[in-house]
Order: sequence, then structure tokens, then C-alpha cells
Amino acid sequence: MKLQRFIFIAFLLAGLLDISAQAGPPMSIDRVGNIHFDGKVDEPEWEAIEPLPLVQYEPRAGEPPTERSEIRLAFDDTYLYVSIRAFESHENEIRATSLYRDRIAGSDHLEILLDTYNDNQTGYIFTTTPTGIRNDAEVFNDAIVSTLSSGGAFNRDFNTFWDAESVMSDQGWTAEMRIPFTSLRFQEIDGQVTMGIIVQRKIAHKNERLVFPAVPPITNWAFLRPSLAQKIVFTGIRPSKTIYVTPYVLGGYDRGFTLNESGDAYLENKDTQWNVGGDVKYSITNNLTADFTINTDFAQAEADDQLVNLTRFSLFFPEKRQFFQERSAIFDFRTGGISRLFFSRRIGLTSTGEQVPIYGGIRLIGRSDDWDFGLLDMQTQSLDTIPSENFGVLRVRKRVFNQNSFLGAMFTSRLDANGESNLAYGLDGLIRVAGDDYLTVQWAQAFDSRLPEGASDNFKNGRLALEMTRRRRQGLGYTLGTIFSGENYNPGVGFVDRSNFKYVTALLSQTWLNQKGPFIFHTLQPFGNTFLDNREDRVISSEYGLEWAFTRRNQDSGGLKFTKAYERLTSEFSLAQGVILPVGQYDFYRIGARYTQAIDRTLRTGIEYETGSFYDGWLHSLSISPSWYLSKHLQLNLEYVYNNGTFDARDDRLDFHIARLRVGTALDRKLSLNGLFQYNGAQDIFSFNARFRYNFREGQDLWIVLNSGYNTDRMGTFPTLPSVNNQSVLVKYIHTFIFGIRRNP
Repeated sequence: MKLQRFIFIAFLLAGLLDISAQAGPPMSIDRVGNIHFDGKVDEPEWEAIEPLPLVQYEPRAGEPPTERSEIRLAFDDTYLYVSIRAFESHENEIRATSLYRDRIAGSDHLEILLDTYNDNQTGYIFTTTPTGIRNDAEVFNDAIVSTLSSGGAFNRDFNTFWDAESVMSDQGWTAEMRIPFTSLRFQEIDGQVTMGIIVQRKIAHKNERLVFPAVPPITNWAFLRPSLAQKIVFTGIRPSKTIYVTPYVLGGYDRGFTLNESGDAYLENKDTQWNVGGDVKYSITNNLTADFTINTDFAQAEADDQLVNLTRFSLFFPEKRQFFQERSAIFDFRTGGISRLFFSRRIGLTSTGEQVPIYGGIRLIGRSDDWDFGLLDMQTQSLDTIPSENFGVLRVRKRVFNQNSFLGAMFTSRLDANGESNLAYGLDGLIRVAGDDYLTVQWAQAFDSRLPEGASDNFKNGRLALEMTRRRRQGLGYTLGTIFSGENYNPGVGFVDRSNFKYVTALLSQTWLNQKGPFIFHTLQPFGNTFLDNREDRVISSEYGLEWAFTRRNQDSGGLKFTKAYERLTSEFSLAQGVILPVGQYDFYRIGARYTQAIDRTLRTGIEYETGSFYDGWLHSLSISPSWYLSKHLQLNLEYVYNNGTFDARDDRLDFHIARLRVGTALDRKLSLNGLFQYNGAQDIFSFNARFRYNFREGQDLWIVLNSGYNTDRMGTFPTLPSVNNQSVLVKYIHTFIFGIRRNP
């Protein structure tokens, strides 16, 4: 009762204290009837529309553009149109670094953010370049990265149906976007639809970004914050109901090795596979969408990055499978750190990344008035010792108090064929208290049938997270947070990095914005956090320090960081390469530096170095991440990490490399080949993932996917490891059929 009373009072005060400014009046955009979609922007309809007034966002916020830029908006019953005439005084400086979808780094581009539900929190991002490349993403949490929740603010793996065409000339470049209203989700009230928009032009060779409306650089990614968007009004939108039917056919070959019963040799296993299945997406209404999937397959998803864990806690791998991407923010329920109540990788994947076959499932996502809701239910097949399981998620969320606040709830279930169950629920809220000050409250509790009776008493199976923060980069900022996690908290469809602790964190920051001088902004921030054991209220670990971060006027960024850490090990802890850390208490000091060149450079790199004591030894870590856009047909991205640790008292040593090379090639916008080559020196594994794609049109693809892993130190164990630990070749054809049903006027 005390917890419930505290949450109620906090929410009440938050609603009373809100003094947020009211948004300016909405604007209308023109309805058109005859746009010839070719990227040339030469129709009389475009000429009749007044261009949007653009100003610089960077490098000199609020100043006029240095290049003439005309961005216009229009719509008809079917599409939202966006056009640009991007004049360029230096013809050879137009940058278009790629022909591959979703690769826009370093390119000039036109971009629009659409807050389609006008909720000031979520939105879609659509981007195109001088070569007509499309990039789409979702934004949530008002583009704010949470300190307490380690929360991202963008889903860059999201894809939907839309078009873009561009044309380059000696005067610059022009482009048109055509976004179907059936690809958006919105709410109609009294015949009108209100959305928020932010549009921008990026001039890469000048590191110049032009925006409308005149968004101030008050936070990182402020030009993608839905709460700062200009409101626009559409009248009389009548898009058709649309059904997307996407069957697939797949064939492949697998080769692997398993240890024999006596444990003295590896046996080779070969297998061929044939599969058919598919997805159906049905836009029931403008704001309600149903997705169905049968015999679900994710063969074309990119392989996970190779990582080495130098902590005591679980590594987190992001979701890359397309079925779970659209409006994934609805199901986002963070519970502090990287933990979350729902983690879609629990469905169809084991903890080691092995795929579990999925019979199928359904997802329902929508909005009604101020309510968001999402429903997900999926059934997996049995695999070896893993029984067939059903996964269910129900999410509801309501806007309260003001346009930037919500309360929500989530329920999850995991039921297997053996009768075991894991049920969990959560309550959360994000409250804009005043100005840029926000309160976040999250409470979750899990119930597992395998726990003994009484294990759920006294909140042992619960988790509470509170955070108060200022969402502003300029001037004084702060974050204050706390987490309580019970020893038996373990949601079966969620992710938990650690449990059974209390946690407090505090961060203060002072940021200086500069219109002149070498820095656009720089920040000085002291910080500290402490974990305490629930049983003894003793410190488990803590970290305190000071960080200086900066962004230069050329968009290079970097920083210096000094930390003092404490760790108390109550049991032995195994690192890579057989290094065992003994029980004890450890104080260590570390210093780090980083510098990253601007993303708009065609040849750029980032470098980070950290050194200092590490438990009872010393650890040096170096990472380098060069990227080279050789041409629009070929890009190279390398990530290299080297760790060197010495523990003289025990004569132990860490010495390993991790290398990751991404090779992107594209003949044109239809034909592409991407390779991911990785070496993990801590595990002596080399692997590659190659994905060939021929995109006949949107929704019609041929994929050829190769995966292979090799053991680079075969003699280190008995029996001798095989040279190959896995190999597969998969061919998959996907074809989307689109059926439109005209809505009644």
C-alpha cells in the first residue's frame, strides 16, 4: 500500500505542477491532384505551394541557410508527398555515398519526422538521398536516451512501404517522397487528422543541417524530437483498407558437428531444409493493424555481433527480426539498466542464439483516443529438450495530465507444454513535471510456477525503478534514480541483467552552447552510482567519476572520463581465456579518452582508449572504428577491439582481439551484397555472414544467405575441434501481394 500511495501522489503532483507551454497553432498543407512521381519536382502543383522557411540547426543554430533549399509538402487521398529542390553552389560536392537501403551516413539527404499520432513521444522517420536511397526508422521516448534505463530512442531496423525518387543536375539535386497513408498509423477526429512534422536538409560537405520548424539544439537529436514538431492538419483523408499478404519459400543446406556419446570425437551432421510460410498485415482501421504469421522465418536477419563479456552480468543483443519491428515502442517497458519486462528475442531464440521453430502468431497494435494498446501471442515448436511454448504480451498506455505524459501497464505470460508457467505484470509512467523535467516510474512483478511456495513474499519477485531527469542539453542538467530488484524477479518473456540489489545513481551536468569558437557544445558532468546487496545492505559495486564531453563545429566529438570503481566478489568470477578472479574486495581507478570524426566524412574513424587497474590486475582496452565510403557501390566499416590485461599476483593474462568488418556493395538500388566478417580472439572463432539480395520491387525479394564459423585454435581442447563448427546456405524468395479495399466516405 505504501508503494501504491507513493506512486499515486507522485503522479498527482506531476499533473498539478506541469507548466509546459502550449504548442503553436497547427498549419494546413495543400491537397494536390496530379503529381507525376519522378523526382524532378517540376509540376505546376509544386510551384503553387509555398516552400517551408528553413533555418540552420547546425553549425550555427537559427541563422539562414548557406544554400538555397526549397522543401514542400502536399497530400492526396492516398499519399503524403514531400519534395526538395536542393541547390548546391559546388556541383562536385553533392554527396551520395551508397546505393543500399538504410545506408545514408555521409550523404546529403532530405528527411521528415512524422508524429502521426500527435502524441509528442513517437514517430516515423523517412529519409532519401541524391541517389534515391530510402531509409526509415521509428523514434520513441521523444528521442531521449535515458540514463537510468540505458534506453535507446530509435528503432533503425524498422522498414515499411513507401517510395522515393531523386535526380542530380549541375544546379544541385531534387527529390520526391511518396508515403502511403496505409503505411502510417493515425487517428481521425471530426474528419481531421493532426500530426507533428519536422523536415530537414543535410548538406554533408558543410556539416550543415537545415530544419523546419526552427528547432533549437537543446538536446542531442533535438531535430528528431516529436515534442518539438510543428503540428499540421489533414482534412478528408480516405485511404483504403490494405491487406499485405507475404508468403515465402525457403530451401537450404546445413552442416554442423556434435560430440559423440563417448566424448572422444566429433560427428558431422548434414541436413537439407525446405520450408514455406508467410505473414499477413491487415490495416483494420487508420489506427488499428493486425499482423499474422505462420511458420515464421527470419533467415535474412543479420547475424549478431561477436562480443566478449568482461562483467559478471548477461550481454544484451538487439532484436533484428522484422516481424517485431513495427511500432515496437508500444511494447517497450524498461525496468532499469538494460533490463526490460518484454524482450522479443525470448521468442524463437535460445539464450545462445539458436533458432527455435515458430508455428505462428498474431500481433494487434492500435490507438483509440488517448489509449495505445498492443497484443502479441506466439507459439513455438519443441526443440530437443525445450518444450513447445506459448508467449503472450498485452500492453496498454494512456496519455494523462498533459501531452508529454502517460501511464501504462503490461502483462506477459510464458506457458510450456509441460505445464510450467511464468506470469508477470508491470505498471509504468512518464510524467512531464515542469518544463524539461520528467519523472519516470516503473514497477514489475513476476510469478514463476517453478519457484517454491513463499518465494514471492515481501516483493522478492518484484522490481521498482524511479528516475527524475532534465531532458535538456543546455545549461544545468541532472539525473537522480533508484532501482530495487528482488532476488526472485525473473520475467519469462523479459531480460534481466542482474537481480537482488538496491541501486542509486546521481548525475549533474553543465553544458555550454557556443555560436562561435571551436566547440558547438561541451559538457562537464560528475556522476556516481552504487549497488547494494538486499540481504546485508552492503555495497556490491560502485562507480564515481567525472566526464568531459564535447562536439566540435565540424561535428567531430570526443571526451575524457575518470572513474573510481569498487567491486566485492563473494564468489569466483571467470573472465575470458581461463582467467579466474578470486573472492575479495577490489578498488580500481581507470581513465579513458575517445574521439570520433563526423559521420558525414567519406573516410572517418573513431578511437577509444581506456586504461587503469582492474580488480587485482591492470587492463588496457583499445577500440578503433574506421569507415570508408569508397563510392556509392562499395563501403567498408571496421570495428577492432584489443584487450590486454595482466594479473601478476596470479601470473594470469588476458590478450585477445575482436575484429568486425562489414562490407557493403550495391550494383544499383535493386542488387546488393553485404558481408559481415568477424574474429573473436577470446573464443578463437572466425565467422562470416553474407547476404545477397535482389529487390525486384518493394515487398518482392530474393535472398541468398551464407553463414559459416571456423575454429581457429583446434588443438587447445580434447577431442580436437573440427575446422568448421557450422555452415549453412539458405535461399529465400518473398513476394508481397497488396489488396486495397476503399473505405466508405
